[in-house]
Amino acid sequence: MNKNRFLMLALALTMLIPAMGQTKKVMLETTAGNILLTLYDDTPRHRDNFLKLVDEQFYDSLLFHRVIKNFMIQGGDPDSKKAEPGVTLGEGSTDYTVEAEFFDGEGHLLHPHKRGAVAMAREGDSENPERRSSGCQFYIVWGKTYATQQLYQIGDKVEAQTDHRVTMTDELLDLYRKVGGVPHLDGQYTVFGEVTEGLEVVDRIQQVQTDDYDRPIDDVRILRAYEVKP
Repeated sequence: MNKNRFLMLALALTMLIPAMGQTKKVMLETTAGNILLTLYDDTPRHRDNFLKLVDEQFYDSLLFHRVIKNFMIQGGDPDSKKAEPGVTLGEGSTDYTVEAEFFDGEGHLLHPHKRGAVAMAREGDSENPERRSSGCQFYIVWGKTYATQQLYQIGDKVEAQTDHRVTMTDELLDLYRKVGGVPHLDGQYTVFGEVTEGLEVVDRIQQVQTDDYDRPIDDVRILRAYEVKP
């Protein structure tokens, strides 16, 4: 191989490597505005499952069927696509669940429930002791900010609920005091991404009027979900 061909091959490989490692992004076009999600590479089971559903257009026309102010907005119930007004939603799912991805190889929490975090819903501990995720229903965290003493109290409960695997570190204290979120879910629901554009849209949605079952009175719909290519 001559020198010029070698240099061209090396340049091509250099350009290819970053492309192969590109962080995956998904755009949610909703009736309230656009929300850009960035998916984490260290939760590959959840990342790949979400991308598969997006590629299959699974989320297109589904509702944010459960909205709780100062907590979160939840979508992904396939039964919501053609649901009549007032119908209670939240039971629809895929025929599979996804293994939890809470901790890294050393047992440290991968991602907290900060404001803007994207996580998968799941069945409760009594019927789902492994805390496996729903195959399709997800939520976006809003939450609130907390005082230090509140966080110490929440931290004690979370530590007990996670067999002492999650503790309220100085970093988490700072995060939940300044940014906000829902710390009581840490280490129990898999966070697999975050909102990187459109957090103001999440704010608008979490403030809408809802019925007694937390469904918005006026439907908030995901018009289209698609992967954003680099």
